[in-house]
Amino acid sequence: MSTTGAPLSGNQKRKMKSAARLYAVQALFQMEHSGQTTEQVVTEFLDHRFGAAVEEDGSELIEGDVALFRKLIGDAVNYQAKIDQMTDRALVAKWPIARIDPTLRGLFRAAGAELTQSSTPPKVVISEFVDIARAFFPDGREPKFVNAVLDHMAHEGRPEAF
Repeated sequence: MSTTGAPLSGNQKRKMKSAARLYAVQALFQMEHSGQTTEQVVTEFLDHRFGAAVEEDGSELIEGDVALFRKLIGDAVNYQAKIDQMTDRALVAKWPIARIDPTLRGLFRAAGAELTQSSTPPKVVISEFVDIARAFFPDGREPKFVNAVLDHMAHEGRPEAF
């Protein structure tokens, strides 16, 4: 975590929010596969991932917005049934959320949490999570798939924003 007292620029704040979203997807994936509790995963990420050095080249991981990270994880867990139902309605009937890639499942849950439990404009949420899909699936069709599913979810969850 940052030790400087200097105020953050708008660009730094945006990058920290983007990092928090990425970390939330990773944490939700880890929770699903490890059986760890919300608090165990949040603590691990805050202690070992936010701003940690990457061994290969010595660079640092981007520090994430802690409040947003905690909120995304908490809301994704607390509203999982509602978010999963929205996701299922956006998916093709033969592909319920339980059958999709677990990384995408975590992404849809984090994005669904932000779409339904925050005032962040849906277009911002969609754009941010499509970028995350590109990071995980740089050569695949998944980013377009994510865009379509999140657009459907946003129209259902926040119709007043369109």
